[in-house]
Amino acid sequence: MDAFGDLLRGMRAQGSLFGSSTLSPPWALRFVDGAPLTLCAVLGGSGWIVAEGRPPEPVSAGATVIVRGPEPFTFVDDPGTTAEALDCGRHCVTPDQGGTRHRIGWNDNSCGESGDGATTLIVGAYPVSGEISRRLLETLPVLLRVASGGGADAVLDHLAAEVAADTPGQQVVLDRLLDWLLVCALREYFDRPGGDPPAWYAAQRDPVVGDALRLLHAEPAAPWTITTLAGRAGVSRSTLAKRFAELVGEPPLTYLTHWRMTLAADLLAERDTATVAEVARAVGYTDAFAFSTAFKRVKGMSPTQFRRTPLSPESVQARDAAHAGVRTGISR
Repeated sequence: MDAFGDLLRGMRAQGSLFGSSTLSPPWALRFVDGAPLTLCAVLGGSGWIVAEGRPPEPVSAGATVIVRGPEPFTFVDDPGTTAEALDCGRHCVTPDQGGTRHRIGWNDNSCGESGDGATTLIVGAYPVSGEISRRLLETLPVLLRVASGGGADAVLDHLAAEVAADTPGQQVVLDRLLDWLLVCALREYFDRPGGDPPAWYAAQRDPVVGDALRLLHAEPAAPWTITTLAGRAGVSRSTLAKRFAELVGEPPLTYLTHWRMTLAADLLAERDTATVAEVARAVGYTDAFAFSTAFKRVKGMSPTQFRRTPLSPESVQARDAAHAGVRTGISR
């Protein structure tokens, strides 16, 4: 497992909300779900994405836009549109409840007929949660756009066909297509010329550090030392330590500790009956006390306190404030 794949593993779509519409100007749809991640794809026509605090972003046919929540954003025909924004959200299921449908299998052409100036939009709200997912979300800007002509094009064709249908197993297909689209879009965004991808993403291409990262993610609970990791990577200890710190921004074992604590945080939240000792063993600690000490150093609170803290956006911010200046999980 590579670092990118490991982070994406924590963001698999499950029960995603999809919508599609053909719109004739003037129009304005305001998405207020508060979803952690929303993917917007324009199948035909053009428009503008307006996120709070950012200049309007133009989007044309074949483009994919990823918006990081929970702040609302608006899709409009023109930044100066005269249309009154229609709020779209999880409970907005019929046109008379806000002007747009946003549910599984939604295909609504009531906003306008296809023709000159019409725009066809597909929106997928991504239900993500957990510390692993948050590590990836934190590397993303509020809004990123990927133009047509890349690996996402084939996915859009499948999405267009599936959203328009109402067939058995549709939700499973939509979820997997959304995962596929997310991977393609993020690859193209991180790999774009002149881009600034996260350090761990760029480091995966290095023959030495890339191998070390794959080993740490494949076997996070293994009793790693610099000596054993360097031996498995086929280089000297000094070479590994120097190249890893240069490319990733921290020593290998520090990176490993942060990743283990990220895994542990999700285990604590997901497995109510697991003891702290069991979680400790799952991430490579034979001593529960040593694990608790490391967890508090990285996360700013004990494993027990972490488990009792509600996983709301406000509590996440409180956790971050509690250990300001301490980098957790995979960093840029």
